[in-house]
Amino acid sequence: MRPNVAAALCAALVGLLAWSQSAIAEPKTPKQCNSDWGANKASIQASGQTKRVFMAECRGVPMATRPSAAPDKSQYATEAEARAKCPSDAVVWVNSASHVYHSSGSRNYGKTRNGAYMCEQDSVAAGFRAAKIARRPDA
Repeated sequence: MRPNVAAALCAALVGLLAWSQSAIAEPKTPKQCNSDWGANKASIQASGQTKRVFMAECRGVPMATRPSAAPDKSQYATEAEARAKCPSDAVVWVNSASHVYHSSGSRNYGKTRNGAYMCEQDSVAAGFRAAKIARRPDA
């Protein structure tokens, strides 16, 4: 064999052995993963990873992904798109989890986890209801 091929085969064999050892290694316990989280919390969170995801990866447990709901054709990702499609109607933010829509001045407008922008008439026709107005006690 040529020296280059022999070196490449040796390197591949060493890499395979190293990979198989890490694959055989036992997963960490929840206590070990929790201590790893505590020691490296700032850097882990800076990378955008949540504790739940970190713990699952640390333990070697696959995370189930949530199926993303396909947006309705009358739902828009941005407020500008919605305003372009319904210039004569108010644009509202619909919360697809609770089936409630929020008006432009609302504190939840554009801020709920699951939602989209819609024309108000389309949202009512789709079965969404208006958010309840918080009652203020008379002072």
